[in-house]
Amino acid sequence: MSIVRSASHARELYASAGEKGWVLPCFCSENLTTTEAILSAAETFRRSHACGSLPVTVAITCRYEHRSQASFYTHTRRWDTGLKLFTNDLKALCEDGGPFENLDVMIHLDHLQHDLDQELLDSPLTDYASVMYDASALPFEENIQKTAAYVARHKRDVLIEGACDEIQDAGGEAHNELTTPAQAKRYTEETGTDLIVCNLGTEHRASGKELKYSGEASRGIQAVTGKRIVLHGTSSVPNDQVKNLFSDGVCKVNIWTALERDSSPALFESMARNAGKLADAATLQRLVSEGFLQSGTVSGGKADLAYFTTLYRQGIVFEKMKSIVGEYFEMWYT
Repeated sequence: MSIVRSASHARELYASAGEKGWVLPCFCSENLTTTEAILSAAETFRRSHACGSLPVTVAITCRYEHRSQASFYTHTRRWDTGLKLFTNDLKALCEDGGPFENLDVMIHLDHLQHDLDQELLDSPLTDYASVMYDASALPFEENIQKTAAYVARHKRDVLIEGACDEIQDAGGEAHNELTTPAQAKRYTEETGTDLIVCNLGTEHRASGKELKYSGEASRGIQAVTGKRIVLHGTSSVPNDQVKNLFSDGVCKVNIWTALERDSSPALFESMARNAGKLADAATLQRLVSEGFLQSGTVSGGKADLAYFTTLYRQGIVFEKMKSIVGEYFEMWYT
């Protein structure tokens, strides 16, 4: 148990999940609070459901231009330093003697770019269970060629997820076309990836107003590839659309935006309710005069050291994120 460091072990966990009808959620992180919230939710689920061990995937992006999470893991804004911190945090938390030693933790490198991340992709990935090799910015033919070459070099080292998806508009101003069964079949057969990312209507690089998961498209792909589909962009659709993913052929789902987006209001509400304890009188009076606070916020309030700290702010975010992650476990592991 603890950190999963081999492709064969990762494949065994996916096979076991498949036998149980589980979809494996993959939670991205760009700070320690998020990382611990993910692990804490998994451990709580493990204990409450009397599981001997429990698989959980924690992920990070590196030089992915749309969101370099490794860069945001540290205020140096160096992705390489951030990746080391992220990896070492997980080792400290999950290895023998750590608080989460009973979890099977798969560290996933998400959206590794075929060009920008090439050096990392070809380095010894001994701490990582899986990678997403992302050549989706290339024409489909070239995507297949480059992905197949990477699989040939590293299939024995790490579980490989490929992007069966040619992004037409990486800026996200319009919908990209749904992946067809014919595209998925060809991509799978010619690349040899373990898993395939398909656009099933939730594509996170599209910002159309009516994003909707297409179970019909997923089932069509499943018919020709089996249960190896990875879904990205689930934060853009409500949970009731994606609760039955396993029957549609989806075995893994990547999640990040929902954790950050849906925990922020909890922090905002707490800080608004405790404004009188968070700020000095001069700051409060200025905000009242500018119309951001009501005068009642100032009266009766007294600044309190307990509300000044990072511990206070991160504690609220941690608990909310833990609750969100727990809902995904309940939805896909039971």
